[in-house]
Amino acid sequence: MSADVAVSLSVLAGIVVLSDVTRRLLARALADTGLSEYAVELVSTFQLCCCTHELKLLSEVGGIEPWLALTFTYLASVAHGLTFSGAIGNPSGALERAYRAKLSGSRALRRIACQFAAAAAARAAVPMLWGVGLSRLHARHKLFGFRCTSPIHAPLHEAAAVELACAFAVQTVITHTQSVEEKYRVHAVAAVITTAVYAGGSVTGAVFNPALAFSTQFPCSGHSFLEYCVVYWLGPLLGMMSSVLLFDKIVPALLRKPSPRHLPTESKKKA
Repeated sequence: MSADVAVSLSVLAGIVVLSDVTRRLLARALADTGLSEYAVELVSTFQLCCCTHELKLLSEVGGIEPWLALTFTYLASVAHGLTFSGAIGNPSGALERAYRAKLSGSRALRRIACQFAAAAAARAAVPMLWGVGLSRLHARHKLFGFRCTSPIHAPLHEAAAVELACAFAVQTVITHTQSVEEKYRVHAVAAVITTAVYAGGSVTGAVFNPALAFSTQFPCSGHSFLEYCVVYWLGPLLGMMSSVLLFDKIVPALLRKPSPRHLPTESKKKA
């Protein structure tokens, strides 16, 4: 393992540990104020975005092997799942919970605001961390002005379809593993996230999270703000909605037995 990778792993571990300590302290301090869920959302989304920035740097600038990048993606996803303490970290997920009446509309919107605020904070904080020059990779990235280019390598409609498909897959596994014990569920979700990154990473970076994309992809040159919105906001939102529509409406309707009055005439006569 190279020194750059070792430093990045230490940075990732430090972000998770510091975020978890902050999250616990804020949750206790704000327990009686009704604000703890928003504080947890802020810290957790900040953790997610910072870790993804570091992983993105390792993969795109550090040039680590794809299998190693996927391994780190899986491990980071497990760490997030085990430490988020009820946070969602994804605007699409907040809207899905609002649809299922697990969150009120106003609470969902406040959570989404927290997610985007944390995404913006991470986008500002990570270059400062890299600027310290903890590794040669960080120093080299600073030397080039922390530049990044668009990860979209397909026409916009294809890129949006990739983000849609990734979001559909992740939302589906999240929905259908609700009854699974948490320590096993996080591995199932992490496995699907890693598979989605493997399948769509070369086309869009496979973000399928509007807040995370706002932090990690929107600053990159190569496409306009509106084009990024189509791919990284509209695509994941439609993916989530497609999963909900399919498994909440279409599949139950197809599986529903027809009532006797809808049976063919010949069947009624035989009965």
